[in-house]
Amino acid sequence: MIDICIIRNRDNQIEKFKVSGHAGYANKGEDIVCAAVSAIVQTAVMGISDVLSIDMEYTQTKGYASFCLPHDISLEQIRSAQIILETMLIGLKSIELQYGSFVSIKELEVN
Repeated sequence: MIDICIIRNRDNQIEKFKVSGHAGYANKGEDIVCAAVSAIVQTAVMGISDVLSIDMEYTQTKGYASFCLPHDISLEQIRSAQIILETMLIGLKSIELQYGSFVSIKELEVN
């Protein structure tokens, strides 16, 4: 099971996320669910890093990824990052809808 935790701030903006586990849908190297989740997450992170030039906290190891948007960025960067992060979440929810036995998304609000 891939567990995805989306952490929102008081303004309902995504500021962190964590992805952990393996789908177990198919054998290693053939698991389309793991590949889809990884591709969506990595594309969002590259968009924030390479397109928006935001230096965020991001860690990725086998079966785990964590992201944290910095607090010292401009309002325009925050808005642009939110578009990317919300789009990422739409893609992940689409995977969860089709493969709910293999992907679980939780959204939390932190004060």
